[in-house]
Amino acid sequence: MASATNSSRGFAMPRQWLAKDRAGDDAVSVGIAADTCTTGSLLPPGATVEIASMFEELGISRALDELDATLIGLTGVKQRLREIGALLLVDRVRARFGLHAPRPNLHMCFAGPPGTGKTTVATKMAEILHALGYLPSSHLVTASREDLVGQYVGHTAPKTKEVLKKAMGGVLFIDEAYSLHRPDNERDYGQEAVEILLQVMEEHRDHLVVVVAGYRDRMDAFFELNPGLRSRIAHHLDFPEFPTADLIEIGHRMLSEQGYELSDAAEPVFAQYVSRRREQPHFANARSIRNAIDRARMRQAARLVAAGGLVDRSSVSLIAPEDILASSVFEAPPAATASTLTGP
Repeated sequence: MASATNSSRGFAMPRQWLAKDRAGDDAVSVGIAADTCTTGSLLPPGATVEIASMFEELGISRALDELDATLIGLTGVKQRLREIGALLLVDRVRARFGLHAPRPNLHMCFAGPPGTGKTTVATKMAEILHALGYLPSSHLVTASREDLVGQYVGHTAPKTKEVLKKAMGGVLFIDEAYSLHRPDNERDYGQEAVEILLQVMEEHRDHLVVVVAGYRDRMDAFFELNPGLRSRIAHHLDFPEFPTADLIEIGHRMLSEQGYELSDAAEPVFAQYVSRRREQPHFANARSIRNAIDRARMRQAARLVAAGGLVDRSSVSLIAPEDILASSVFEAPPAATASTLTGP
């Protein structure tokens, strides 16, 4: 277990983080002895374990199934998560048999554009790690440069340590992690945040998993500037852009969850919208689709109020072609790249 004493940079591990869920749950036995992550006593010689049942009972299968239901596409990411979950479960079983089961490095990098489900996946990963006993809690703390980096000397360390304290016991998700370090600005204090982060990732990895995220090319450049960070990341997951068909399905699902649907005439218009929008600047995949749907709902509401008269359940639930065609996306050719087209 990592030491709970003060480090050279003054970071302490409060004892209550070692065995209690920050959300207020009952004490959780993490079962970490030396390098071993396991729960329960050793199994007797000749014992057997129904590993598929453990996968179900611990809630790993449920978490992964929920991820399948929540996120469309991302086949490679989902498969990688299943593999990580399976490895950790087998390690747990090995420890019960008295076999060597060193605690693995669980820090991760999620590389990909915005709106591709990185935060959602991190949330499910936290649930799986908690279910397997690798983390005391399943909570996720998200942070950005503003949360970690100060604006003057002596400001960064307290900010960074405060975020780490909130995340301890669970998962810390740092979006656009490359923004922490700005080597072109000699008065930037981001490197101090990176150094503190590196220390905690190493010394307290039994109690904290760090997920850094951002665009692939920028993350690669960030790792080049901070090789110590790259060496502490064990799992690199790529989140690709959603294809048009998946984005259309995502839109349908979002509408259904809110009690809306596209009219028959609006279906091809929405497909055309998605095809055009994904070719324009500042496209953020599912996030942009969500914004587009919000705008369509507002246009629908304005249309109904302006028309007056009686409305029924169907009329307040249907998105019509004009609710989508009013978007600025249709004011330019499909391949437009003008920077003015930034909204849904």
